[in-house]
Amino acid sequence: MHDQTQPLKKTGQNQQEEKLLQIIRELVKELHSVTDWSQPLTLDSSLDRDLGMNSLARMELLDRLERAFAVSLSEQVLVSVESPRDILRALNRASTAAPSSQDLPNSDAAEESQSTIDFIPHDADTLVAVLESHARRNPERIHILFEPKKDERWPLTYGQLHHGAMELAAGLQEHNCDPGETVAIMLPTGIDYFLTFFAVLIAGAIPVPLYPPARPSQIEEHLRRHRGILRNAGAKILITVPEVKLIGALLKSQVDSLKTVETVEAFRGRAEACIPMPVRPADIAFIQYTSGSTGDPKGVMLTHANLLANIRAMGRATEVTSEDVFVSWLPLYHDMGLIGAWLGSLYHGCRLVIIPPLSFLARPERWLWAIHTHRGTLSASPNFGYDLCCRRLSDEVLAGLDLGSWRLAFNGAEPVSPETIAAFARRFTSFGFKPEAATPVYGLAECSVGLTFPPLGRGPLIDRVRRTDLAEEGIATPADEDEAALQFVSCGRPLSGHQIRIVDEAGREIPDRRQGRLQFKGPSATSGYFRNPEKTQSLFQGDWLDTGDLAYSAQGEVYITGRVKDIIIQGGRNIYPHELEEAVGDIPGIRRGCVAVFASPDPQTGTERLIVLAESRKREKEELQELRALVINLAVDLLGMPPDEVVIAPPGTVLKTSSGKIRRASCRQLFEQGAIGKTGRSLWLQLVRLSLAGLVPQLRRMIRRTFEGIYALYCWLLFGLLGLPLWLLVVLLPSLRARWQVVRLGMRLLLALSGTRLTIHCGDTFDPRSPCILVANHSSYLDSLVLAAVLPEPVRFVAKSELGRHFFARTLLTRLRTLFVERFDAAKGVEDAQQIFRIAEAGEQPLFFAEGTLQRMTGLLPFQMGAFVAAAQAGVPILPLTLRGTRHKLRGGSWFPRRGPVSVYFSEPIMPAGKGWQQAVRLRDQVRAEILRRCGEPDLEGQITSLSQLDIERPAAKPQ
Repeated sequence: MHDQTQPLKKTGQNQQEEKLLQIIRELVKELHSVTDWSQPLTLDSSLDRDLGMNSLARMELLDRLERAFAVSLSEQVLVSVESPRDILRALNRASTAAPSSQDLPNSDAAEESQSTIDFIPHDADTLVAVLESHARRNPERIHILFEPKKDERWPLTYGQLHHGAMELAAGLQEHNCDPGETVAIMLPTGIDYFLTFFAVLIAGAIPVPLYPPARPSQIEEHLRRHRGILRNAGAKILITVPEVKLIGALLKSQVDSLKTVETVEAFRGRAEACIPMPVRPADIAFIQYTSGSTGDPKGVMLTHANLLANIRAMGRATEVTSEDVFVSWLPLYHDMGLIGAWLGSLYHGCRLVIIPPLSFLARPERWLWAIHTHRGTLSASPNFGYDLCCRRLSDEVLAGLDLGSWRLAFNGAEPVSPETIAAFARRFTSFGFKPEAATPVYGLAECSVGLTFPPLGRGPLIDRVRRTDLAEEGIATPADEDEAALQFVSCGRPLSGHQIRIVDEAGREIPDRRQGRLQFKGPSATSGYFRNPEKTQSLFQGDWLDTGDLAYSAQGEVYITGRVKDIIIQGGRNIYPHELEEAVGDIPGIRRGCVAVFASPDPQTGTERLIVLAESRKREKEELQELRALVINLAVDLLGMPPDEVVIAPPGTVLKTSSGKIRRASCRQLFEQGAIGKTGRSLWLQLVRLSLAGLVPQLRRMIRRTFEGIYALYCWLLFGLLGLPLWLLVVLLPSLRARWQVVRLGMRLLLALSGTRLTIHCGDTFDPRSPCILVANHSSYLDSLVLAAVLPEPVRFVAKSELGRHFFARTLLTRLRTLFVERFDAAKGVEDAQQIFRIAEAGEQPLFFAEGTLQRMTGLLPFQMGAFVAAAQAGVPILPLTLRGTRHKLRGGSWFPRRGPVSVYFSEPIMPAGKGWQQAVRLRDQVRAEILRRCGEPDLEGQITSLSQLDIERPAAKPQ
């Protein structure tokens, strides 16, 4: 025992530490081409700040650790560890047997393919209708196969997706989620994400996808970005995972609208208790916040009609059928993964195989092996994913791979590199990949996701143009084979039903091979940015939407040349940042993919300067000077001019979006603030700063809630002070008219003293003394009080019998000649109906709340038939009364009144066309349509099948 701890002999733990540090030291030297790297390296060195380990470096480190220590590490290690000490802990917890090509699934292990289905829901006009159609016709058919790990598969059928979404939707409704509200979803890729997304839609709300933070070191920037999104969206609910609930709490302290931050489990309810909200094609299906690569994120509003138009157009362009298998690692918070991969597969009834994005970053071969195993026919990735597979994967890990089933390999979401397309074809042709399967596409969130696709099976088309002509004159002149040229990849032609055009600065359409701004229009186009009229206005040029991209067309094909805001103009020439960024990234000592080129105004003259910001591991002054000289020489060779300033910065300086794009605008802001090179704050300091930043919003929220509580207390005090005298007067006054006028004046006084603005919209033909039956919607306990305040003549309220069981209510209502009706006793209900008929026939005015009950949830319930049968039999008209604002003022199930205006609409009376049941039904439909038109709430007709679905009070059973 003591031999293991002899002073001159290292313990096994010390040997493991030394081995780990040596692996890290060698990796840093190799990746950054540094021959004399001598920076201090300890177990507590920061992988980000001290060692400059980006995602690619972490991937390589993970691979080397597994081979060196013969263990299998969780992919979560890729983003969760912050230091070598964290890695050491992960190694001690890891299981043995690192993954190898033999461990990966092969085609023999693939599940049997499903039977083909011919059904595609062509008639469905919303995403909810699409899911319901598939769940009804093929409930047992597997829709999603989620593979969180190489040896795990979680199938999800259409029926399970629908039932699970209904359960969560019921929970959302229990958490006061109203139709039209926004619900933020901050969940990783997994089964819960799919269920939650559709649960929000079924509840009538609007999903707002957010990405969870990758690493604690990025928490401050992450929260700062999401704080702006949540404020703009006005989200009341944030659904997240337990690990990031702390983040949610911080967001809640800084976002006034945010009331609930909970995990998925907190929303699980009973599917049968869910009341699916009506969803229309024109309703917003979700809000896609742009990545922020060119500035502040904007919320793109996409309706169900937009999405289905885009999905159908992409399906026609690619000839998708239910026999296709889509394999995806794309994040679900991004439109390419959410719409292109998932919702497109859902609509066309083809299987979707999902692996987590983190698994792809850690082991890119998992993507290719998933295509092999499941005989994937469709898959997509941004350009960097294909590039990663070319550079990262060895023949050993690909042994036995067969990509022959892959018929369309979509490449989009970022600039498509001709070099990457060619390299991927060369690398994987021997593994069955067909070069013509490479499919460069172009799209943007403002067009749902897809805009242009190349002809099916044509393969990539690359155009070489003269650099000087394009830079100086904006003309894409074809270049000779022997001259240096710019290369651009064709992204194809517009999808069916969509149009594009290229315009100059004056907005005039220009001919082929002239560079200009790319604009589009079509059924997939957004109506604008959520709560951002200024940005929405700048998006539209008449009927056309501006993509913000520069492009040219040639023979009907579109070639994207860059972002409008990113193009730098110097000396009358256009400079394309991405070209210089790629070239600088190839310089030894510069970190590849960590270069930003942008323009910044000179503080003295205001003219634009060309700035190159590049990350490097080097620290010595002489080494930095040498790198600057190399960058300057390269720029002169490439552009014919030197940059105005070259900044060599430490790793982690160049800012990127969640999808890996360079955030040039943010880098420019960092440069202009003089913040480049400053050490990042520790996690605890970030949390302290965020907590302090939340003090002011918390204080503001506390003050607001205090005033809201004071207002509610004041309202109840008013009600008590006015209620008792009114009750006594109603009991004592001899005539009905006197009692009614007292109540009317009292209710008007109550509304006035409570600060409630009452607006009455009265038709010209309204006669308070003419015989009729009054019908109103019912959304609050205040409805009777408001109607008593606005009706000049006494009416006969029709109320539920339960109110007659309480002394004070029964006494007051009886003195006002209220009719009590039984809702749950059929025989008594018949007697009540006959009494109401006699009253209507005698020329009195009964007032019905035709929904029969009230509920907390926003929406107009189906109407009961009693009032309409009575009107048809008595031959008297129905006077529709519409109440608006009372639900907000005092919601059902709540005793907390709030500030807000109230409106009452008197519509024109509607006469029954005759007697009988059919005429009563027709009359009901006419009245309901009129009230629905004015109430401003969704239509719940068809969503409620019985009172048992509503949370209403039922009378207690009588003792036997």
